Amino acid sequence: MNFRFPVFDLPAEAEALRIEVREFIAGEQRAGLWRRGGDFATHYDPAFSQRLGARGWLGMTWPRQYGGHERSMLERLVLTEELIAANAPIAAHWIADRQSGPLLLRYGSEAQRREFLPRIARGEIFFSIGMSEPDSGSDLASVRTRATKVDGGWRINGQKVWTTFAHLNHYAIVLARTGDAGESRHEGLSQFIVDLKAGDLKVRPIVNMAGQREFNEVIFTDNLVPDERLVGEPGNGWRQVTSELAYERSGPERYLSCIRLVEATLQCARSNPTPRIREALGRMSAKLMALRSMSISVAALLQNGEMPNLEAALIKDLGNAFEREQIGVFRGLRTELDQPSAEYLAALAETTLYAPSWTLRGGTREILRGIVARGLGLR
Repeated sequence: MNFRFPVFDLPAEAEALRIEVREFIAGEQRAGLWRRGGDFATHYDPAFSQRLGARGWLGMTWPRQYGGHERSMLERLVLTEELIAANAPIAAHWIADRQSGPLLLRYGSEAQRREFLPRIARGEIFFSIGMSEPDSGSDLASVRTRATKVDGGWRINGQKVWTTFAHLNHYAIVLARTGDAGESRHEGLSQFIVDLKAGDLKVRPIVNMAGQREFNEVIFTDNLVPDERLVGEPGNGWRQVTSELAYERSGPERYLSCIRLVEATLQCARSNPTPRIREALGRMSAKLMALRSMSISVAALLQNGEMPNLEAALIKDLGNAFEREQIGVFRGLRTELDQPSAEYLAALAETTLYAPSWTLRGGTREILRGIVARGLGLR
């Protein structure tokens, strides 16, 4: 199998949208509705998500009959670029808009689409991912959470961990084992829409080293999930999960995680751009633009109805390496700057603090390289 990274230019309507989004962000900031800082994935603001929904910027690629606006994946990429670059508070709707909605659109029942997608597009409901477990992180095929068929539904028992914003979100799409693994651990897995507000569900906080409660443990003890909340066909969970992760692994966050630090370094370097600074900024800019071009290719493939799982895994692997490299490079430039600004120091501290999690979200590099190797027929 060959990698597919065809070159695509962003259409005029996408660049027109970029101008519109920048004007919207400027208005939000003038009004003091939120401030820039930290990791975009931790800024949780339901009111902001609803304002995006009112402008048609959530579920924007989905069919109109499900609350969408039938815009292109390339337009969505431009919107996401601008929101991440501004450190906008997008965490509330992030998973629902990026992964859960497209998953339901592709594999969900008609009833599920009509029940959930319009509300996601309006910014009314938010989703978490129920994949990782204490002993099953990137190796998702080893999940132990089990769903047992009973009259009227499924009884779920097990534990999920690192479930982002489960204490605030409305639903989670949970991966559970519904059958025997057979010859492959990837068999016998299914996905369910779980109501996180159900009274019999236990959600325990995990406080990260930044002092924030972003992650949670979710404990299932004979929790009943109705039949109509099964996503897709029983046993098809692995195929669904891998297609879902293509959306997570290939987006602009892979090359914009450090954008605040990049911009702060540029501002500090303007007064005296030494040769070392010029070389470092040029090298990092070239890598950023290469990753961006690859992400645009994947967005175009998704727009054409393809599922570029292999390409998405490669982008995340390269993107993770780029994220970590940037921190080292820009930290190393501190002695070259005439006067490091407060913004530079704050951005460097925050980026260093959040960076370890970037390698893990969406799968570790070892797992990603295994996916690439299988796609190339090497294992």
